[in-house]
Amino acid sequence: MARKTGLTRFALSAVAAGGLLTGCASDDKSLTYQTDYSNHQPLKVVGYPSAGSLETVQKAVWRLADGDADALAALAVDDDQADVTARNWVKAFGAAAKGDVTADFYDEGSVRQVVVLYFARSGQIKEIEARIGEDDAWGLTLAEPDPAEAKAEPTWAPPKPGGSGSRTSGASSGS
Repeated sequence: MARKTGLTRFALSAVAAGGLLTGCASDDKSLTYQTDYSNHQPLKVVGYPSAGSLETVQKAVWRLADGDADALAALAVDDDQADVTARNWVKAFGAAAKGDVTADFYDEGSVRQVVVLYFARSGQIKEIEARIGEDDAWGLTLAEPDPAEAKAEPTWAPPKPGGSGSRTSGASSGS
């Protein structure tokens, strides 16, 4: 009887160890995110992002900092102009994204959110849009094939993050 119990314990231990190893190997998305997070400057956040818009914007800033236009284009919700837009963004903001970046999230973020990125290193300001695509996954609108358009600052955004609140709420910032 002792031999049977020993074999059973050995078999259960092997199954448990195999399950643990499989569990660790199958969580590549989480491991990739953790690695990205530890290899980049933390994103400063103002406003009220949704989980999806925050993750998408964080990844976009990381891809800019890495100079990885292909990975940035992969975040697009529409592929029509994503490759050329991603190259434009990397050229315009890549170096600045290696420093401190603040993301100011506007409006509510259930399906779409306007975000203004403030790059401390260069003083540049960039408006982007995170939204849910046709596949129900969060991504970016990458539709700026003209380099001048891609690096243009938004005319409506305040010069510093958190300066005016939502631009579509109808309320003025002074009331």
